[in-house]
Amino acid sequence: MENKLETYRAYIQKLLKDYANLGSPDTDVETQTIFDTDRDHYQLVYSGWKNRRRRYGCVLHLDIKNGKIWIQHDGTEIAIADELVKLGVPKEDIVLAFHEPLVRQYTGFAVG
Repeated sequence: MENKLETYRAYIQKLLKDYANLGSPDTDVETQTIFDTDRDHYQLVYSGWKNRRRRYGCVLHLDIKNGKIWIQHDGTEIAIADELVKLGVPKEDIVLAFHEPLVRQYTGFAVG
């Protein structure tokens, strides 16, 4: 289990770093990766100001719980779940947590 956990951590961090390297759609907004490897919470957020208005938002939020990757939020067009599958993560180890539990059985991914 520990080897799988380390592999999943590495995959998530790689994908978030790759996406962060694409940059924000706005040059005044910073792209930040947040990695809590002790509790296995991972986020990519945008933070900054434009036209005297605050810009802040979570783009990606993934957790690792009980040996599975839980996608809490995916605000991208890349479908992070598909990217994880391409890296070798089995669909039964990916939970699309942004779908309500009753709907997850129809996604082709884990239910929880």
